[in-house]
Amino acid sequence: MPLENAGRDLIALALVGEAFTAYDNTHAYLGVGDSTDAFDAVDTDLQAASNKLRVGMQPTYPQRTGNAITLRSLFSTSQANWAWQEWGVFNAASGPTMLNRKVESLGTKTSAQSWQLTITLTVTAA
Repeated sequence: MPLENAGRDLIALALVGEAFTAYDNTHAYLGVGDSTDAFDAVDTDLQAASNKLRVGMQPTYPQRTGNAITLRSLFSTSQANWAWQEWGVFNAASGPTMLNRKVESLGTKTSAQSWQLTITLTVTAA
């Protein structure tokens, strides 16, 4: 999955030791929305007009094993009750940097359900 331009730029900042907000347990969020707009590297947020929400990490997440980073958020019965058509990885509850965004249908969540979203990002070299 490709990075957003802002995510790419944040990684470059980290590599040269400049200040950035880490995707740690305090700052990492998974967001879901109902937009089916295609991926665009210049996006800075989910594309849903109103049905979008970011939720912070569950305890002990994110986790790293080798070159894989796993992020996990729990969406309660009162959260994100719509068709999940897009998701993204963020380092703030609103604003700052969307690392990446994926457009895919994950189903329709209702208020009778809590859903756990787990994303694994694998860092590879071409």
